[in-house]
Amino acid sequence: MSTNNFVAAVGGLIPVEPIFKRFASLPGQLALASILFAALPIHAALPELGPMPSLPVPLPSDSVAMGDSQSSPVVHLDLPITAGPFKPTWESIAKQYPGTPAWLREAKFGIWVHFGPQAVGMSGDWYARRMYVPGTTAHASHLKNYGHPSQVGYKDLLRDWNPRKLDPAKLVALYKEAGARFLLIQGVHHDNFDLWDSRYQPWNSMRIGPKRDLLGEWAAAAKATGLRYGVAFHHEYTWWWWQTAFGSDPTGDYAGKPYDGALTLEDGKGKWWEGLDPRLLYGPDLREYKGVTAAAHSDWNPPPAGIFSRHTAYAEWYAKRWALRMMDVAERYDPDFIYTDGTSDEPFSGNLTGTGMKSDAMQLVMADFYNRTLKKRGKVDTFSVVKFHPKFNGTVNTEEGTIPVGIRDDEAWIAETPVGDWYYAPWFTYDSGAVIRYLLEQVARDGNVALCISPLPDGSLDEGSLRMLKEVGAWMRVNGEGIYGSKAWVKLGEGEGGKLRTLPGGKLDRTQADFKFGPHDFRFTVGRDGSLYAFTMMVPAPGTTLKIRSLGSDANLLGKPVSSVSLVGYEGKALTWRQEADGLVIVCPPDMPFATAVAFSIR
Repeated sequence: MSTNNFVAAVGGLIPVEPIFKRFASLPGQLALASILFAALPIHAALPELGPMPSLPVPLPSDSVAMGDSQSSPVVHLDLPITAGPFKPTWESIAKQYPGTPAWLREAKFGIWVHFGPQAVGMSGDWYARRMYVPGTTAHASHLKNYGHPSQVGYKDLLRDWNPRKLDPAKLVALYKEAGARFLLIQGVHHDNFDLWDSRYQPWNSMRIGPKRDLLGEWAAAAKATGLRYGVAFHHEYTWWWWQTAFGSDPTGDYAGKPYDGALTLEDGKGKWWEGLDPRLLYGPDLREYKGVTAAAHSDWNPPPAGIFSRHTAYAEWYAKRWALRMMDVAERYDPDFIYTDGTSDEPFSGNLTGTGMKSDAMQLVMADFYNRTLKKRGKVDTFSVVKFHPKFNGTVNTEEGTIPVGIRDDEAWIAETPVGDWYYAPWFTYDSGAVIRYLLEQVARDGNVALCISPLPDGSLDEGSLRMLKEVGAWMRVNGEGIYGSKAWVKLGEGEGGKLRTLPGGKLDRTQADFKFGPHDFRFTVGRDGSLYAFTMMVPAPGTTLKIRSLGSDANLLGKPVSSVSLVGYEGKALTWRQEADGLVIVCPPDMPFATAVAFSIR
């Protein structure tokens, strides 16, 4: 065979024909670049990360002004990335990215697997940080169940955490039965504990606690079940999030006795954590910067915008480590998307949750991820969630706990909220109606949904969660044709007197479960077959006459006269209906054996 049919590659020659076939369906420039880069190694070898730089001796709290983030230059991290057409700049990513993959719209509904060691607190979100704050629910729970945080810190909970009943294969099958078509799996939360066999974080679930590659188990289960999945990374602002662990009780029997945040590698000699450096878990003491201590003791607020100017060497090392941990996951598990948490337009922006430094870490991670996807799959059918990033070809946005005012069809987005809270607590309200109506609110606005259902500390789901999932699944099996692959119509819905009643935003709890809708409340979607679906937000009584005012012949929003109306899942006689000038009139059948909401398919 002639060598003209081969291209040079590391270690020899690679046949041209299979490469051309693999990338034949891609756009011109991207296809050519892909063919050329296919001859290169599958990925850049992940580098070793040097030791943590020396930290300055902490100064008194609130004694150092934050550096000016506006004038501070962006630090360009010296990290290799997988070879390919995507370069680590926003401009290159936008130019090369082929668009949000179609599978996200088709999937529509997913489960947010927001689970990790903080579940042991059974007090909701941010347990690890709040256990060090007297007066909080988390602190009270910690005192009751484990002892004082100066004696038993978060690192000690990591040693003892073991979710023995966690069975990802069983749970993924359950989620799929409930109608989910994708998963968002927690890789690392703000607590800085990696839930995989991490190359760059020794505080991980293979070495400590369960001694299991939890992320690997979830990924394998998702692939075996045919679900797409992404991995969430919340460690961007861990370095300032942990500042409560450096304090002490202001009053009482333990007043002035330090918590365990300031411990070092040397302090571990002869203890269970010998050889593990607590600074790799808790990070540096940054309380010297003005506003950091107050922010740490607030419910949520990040420190002021700026640069941790006395910690610039550490900041660069930290940003590299942040990026490499994400690249490690992309290499090992080949996820369908990656997700970063925060309130700034990108991690390490010098502002909001990205305060402290400015770097191009996000661009490096995204370029590496997309090049890696192209190498492995022959196409880029993955995406990156970068919260609050402006509309951009290459990212997907989110709506956390909120419901947009109107239709958002200018970019792809995922609505995310928990049932109860992001970690388990015993006071949650489990109501399938709230879940279904939340789903309808978001899908009618052209969104997708990732719903968190928090497992118990042992990894199992309680009876309320199981019942709720079963009910959601039964509803989705009937009405999924108006959900999966759907898009927003010209109107998202209608209500009595022209006023749209909307489910309250926030975490799904008693407020959403008790919210009442009436027979005038509808939400609309356009199904993959072009049919218009009009969802009621409650189940009308048998024989009820409904009028959908958006479908009057005078308004002509459908663009043609209505030719057929059917009730999804109903097997009885054809419906009685008529299109009038001011609305579509539908008479419900004499039996309505449905729950929560019904859908009318209209053509």
